[in-house]
Amino acid sequence: MQEIKKATFGAGCFWCIDAAFRRVKGVHKVESGYCGGHVEHPTYHQVCAGDTGHAEVVELTYDEFEVDFNVLVKMFFSLHDPTTLDRQGNDIGPQYRSVIFYHDDQQKLQAEHGIQHAQEKYDYDIIVTEIAPAKTFYPAEESHQDYYSKNPNQPYCSMLIGPKIAAFDKEFDKYLI
Repeated sequence: MQEIKKATFGAGCFWCIDAAFRRVKGVHKVESGYCGGHVEHPTYHQVCAGDTGHAEVVELTYDEFEVDFNVLVKMFFSLHDPTTLDRQGNDIGPQYRSVIFYHDDQQKLQAEHGIQHAQEKYDYDIIVTEIAPAKTFYPAEESHQDYYSKNPNQPYCSMLIGPKIAAFDKEFDKYLI
């Protein structure tokens, strides 16, 4: 039996979280895109300007019987620094905010518990991750889909994403394809 659900996460540049979630058993589809803003059908350049209200996100389609939303939330928190407002490393602006867009009340509750768990596990003082109802998801341009596997030697990928994926693989090995 399958229970297909959606999850939407923003954790800085979508290239990294896209690459990580593509490796997870039970995740059937990963799509980079934009969510949370007021501009319909935004482009990458519009979102990068920082005034659309959108965050760079990934939308996952997953089977809840294969991977639980709680596990996905733990993975989400392992992939970025949820204590920096509107910033991940050198990526600065509201489009890079830490956000979980929930699709139902159960996801909202699990996201709230995920924040508590992350605070304890990583000894964070303040987590600034936004928890908000899912809005319309707009897929990013094709060039941004599965970017890491298409461009592993691009400097941003090799210096920033590669090490994150290695740590992710070590921590979540039993959940990976």
